[in-house]
Amino acid sequence: MIFSSLFETAWHALATHRMRSFLTMLGMVIGVAAVILMMAIGEGAQVMVRESIKSMGSNLFIIMSGASTSGGARVPSGSAPTLTFDDANAISELKDVLAAAPVSSGSAQLIYNGINWSTSVFGTTPDYVVVRDWPMESGGFFNEADVRSGARVVVIGQVVVRELFGGEDPIGKIIRIKQAPFEVIGVLAPKGQSLDGRDQDDIVMVPISSAQQKIHSNAIRNRVRFIMAQAVSEKSMGIAESAITELLRSRHRIGMAQDDDFSVRNLTAIAETAAATTRVMSILLGTIAAISLVVGGIGIMNIMLVSVTERTREIGIRMAIGARRRDVLWQFLIEALTLSLIGCGIGLLLGVGGALLVGNLAGLPVSITPTSVLLAVGVSFLIGVFFGFYPARRAAGLDPIEALRSQ
Repeated sequence: MIFSSLFETAWHALATHRMRSFLTMLGMVIGVAAVILMMAIGEGAQVMVRESIKSMGSNLFIIMSGASTSGGARVPSGSAPTLTFDDANAISELKDVLAAAPVSSGSAQLIYNGINWSTSVFGTTPDYVVVRDWPMESGGFFNEADVRSGARVVVIGQVVVRELFGGEDPIGKIIRIKQAPFEVIGVLAPKGQSLDGRDQDDIVMVPISSAQQKIHSNAIRNRVRFIMAQAVSEKSMGIAESAITELLRSRHRIGMAQDDDFSVRNLTAIAETAAATTRVMSILLGTIAAISLVVGGIGIMNIMLVSVTERTREIGIRMAIGARRRDVLWQFLIEALTLSLIGCGIGLLLGVGGALLVGNLAGLPVSITPTSVLLAVGVSFLIGVFFGFYPARRAAGLDPIEALRSQ
C-alpha cells in the first residue's frame, strides 16, 4: 500500500471524528505553542543580556573606594574616598592594564533655555571612553589639557540631548550645571540600559578637575569615588586583578593583617554570570513547556488505542482481503503522525503569534530562532512516532479471524 493512500485513509479516519481529533491535537497544540513562546522569551532575555554586556565594554574592572570592613565594622564600598588620581595613573601603567580612568560621580540639575533636567554627572578623564569602548556620535571628547586647566566643557548622552535640546544641535551650546556654565563639545553614541536597568545614556561627562571644583562641592580634591580599568585581554583578567590589588595595597601602605580600603570588581565576570543564569532559566522554561508535549503525546496514544478498539472489525476485513500486518501498522502510525504534525503546525502559529504579542504588549524582548522551531517540529514528530507506535503495533497484531468476529 503506497504512502499517498495511507495518508488519504488516515485523513478520512480523522475527519470522521472531527471533534475527537481536535481534542486529541489540543495537547500538542498547547505544548508546541508553550515551547515556542517560552524559548522566544528566554532567547530574548539572553539577547538583552548580551547587548548589555556589549554596551559595558570588554575586560572591565571597577575599583571602588572604601573598605568592605573597617575595624571590624562593615563599611559600604565607595563610602570613604580612599582612591586618588595618582592611583588611577599607576594602575594604567601596569603591564596587563590597557587604560584606567578615575571617576568622581554625582547628580546635578542641568538648565538650558529655561528647560531643566536632573541627571548623573561624571567627572573623569579622556581614558574613560577608551575603557568603556564608548564612541562619539558628534563632536569630540575633552582632552588632557582640559583636565589640567579645569575647562568648563561637557559631553552629553542621548537622553540629555532629547530632554534639553529636542531636535536642536547641542554642539557649541552653553548649559548650566549647578549654575556653572559649560559648553557642549560632544554627544556620546547611544549605549542603552545596563545590566542593573540603569539608562546609560542619561549622563553628562566633564573633566574631573572641573567636576570637583564647580559641581561636586563635597568632593575631596584629588580623591575619587571609583576607577574604571580595562585589561589588555580576557586571558589577562586574573593577572590584572591581582596586580591592581597588590599595587593599591602597596600604595596605601596596607599591612598583611589589614583589610583592603578598596574593592576590585570584575564586571566582565559578573556579566557572564548573569548571562549564564539567563541561559539556565531559558533551558528551564523550555523544559517545563516541553512537558506539555509529552502530555499531548499521551493523549494521542490514548485516542489511538480507543480507535483501534472501535475499528477492530475494519482491521479484520482489511487483513481478510489481503492487507499485510505492516500495512495496518503504517496506517495507524501515519494517523498518529498526522495528528501530531497538524497539532504542531497550529501550535507553531499560536506560539509565534503569542511571542510577538507578548513582545509588543509587555515590551519584553523576544527572539524566535530557527533552532526553536526545528526543535518543536522534531520533538512533535518523535512524539507522534513514539506514542503512535504501540497502538499501531497492537492493531497490526490482531488476529484476523478474531477481529472479524468483533462487534
